[in-house]
Amino acid sequence: MTTKQIIEEAIQVIKPKKCGDSEIGMVGCALITDKDTIFKGVCIHTVCGMGFCAEHTAIGQMVTQGEYKIKKIVAVYKNTGGETSILAPCGRCREFMYQTNEENLDTDVVLDINNVVKLKELLPYHGWCKKIN
Repeated sequence: MTTKQIIEEAIQVIKPKKCGDSEIGMVGCALITDKDTIFKGVCIHTVCGMGFCAEHTAIGQMVTQGEYKIKKIVAVYKNTGGETSILAPCGRCREFMYQTNEENLDTDVVLDINNVVKLKELLPYHGWCKKIN
């Protein structure tokens, strides 16, 4: 799957909705696994912090189907004017990908149509711990 195709997959699930002070579905995520299965998800932003990122939804679906290795992933944001932007995964999402499967350090993370990096480049100190004494 090309970078452009996976971006289009992520855009397809974006269906923004307001629910009180919460915002649902302004970010869409698409990932493709090592078995070439596509999983998608959207974010849920709540006022009280109980929400989650689109990557979490897509990864949760992947794990539910018994898959754990991500080949490529992208998250796309659509603002109220309809303009779309690619989002880098937040630190929590980066760690979540790694903790789902350590081999996901080799996941291609789409940062732009022409800029794809490995998760290990975005999470350089994974598992790093140094004793003080």
